[in-house]
Amino acid sequence: MAVGEYTRAIGVNPNYTDSYFKRGYSYEKLDQDQNAISDYNKAIQLDPDYALAYNNRGSAYHSQTPHQYQLAINDYTKSIQLDGNNDAMAYNNRSLAYRALGQPTLADADKTMACSLNSQYC
Repeated sequence: MAVGEYTRAIGVNPNYTDSYFKRGYSYEKLDQDQNAISDYNKAIQLDPDYALAYNNRGSAYHSQTPHQYQLAINDYTKSIQLDGNNDAMAYNNRSLAYRALGQPTLADADKTMACSLNSQYC
């Protein structure tokens, strides 16, 4: 199981950012959002400029129960800032969070931006 492998890797090198990120991703796929958030927190602590870790932590906030849409939006925004506004996935994800919060104007603007950066989001 991937979680176990990444846990072993962390035991060998507890400062290797990608092990926390990948274990967090594995937890997210297992619907263990709080564990995913904890690992993304550690990855961000080790590398505060890790844009994808912010995006993925935002996704975990978005999907956990109860939903934490504002925390997700904050993380998607940070991912966009760090990735030089080229992060189509974060724009798309933030669009979904805005829509869930009943903010269609902001959601539509982000969806348009995501689509302009990557046609997969159109």
